[in-house]
Amino acid sequence: MANERMDNVGVVVDDTLTGLRPHGAELLGEVAQYENTYRLCNLRGPSGIIVALAERIVVIRPQEG
Repeated sequence: MANERMDNVGVVVDDTLTGLRPHGAELLGEVAQYENTYRLCNLRGPSGIIVALAERIVVIRPQEG
């Protein structure tokens, strides 16, 4: 059996950048926003793995009443 390797991993996080930068993550490019739904970015971890992150944007609407 050949060694298999996973080069790309996608995860969902609450706070994309603030939580991972202290652990050595480096932002690649810019943070992009898809409609009013997600913030997206790619990070390079300290071991060189590139991780694609998506943060769901929560819009709080005032209650009618």
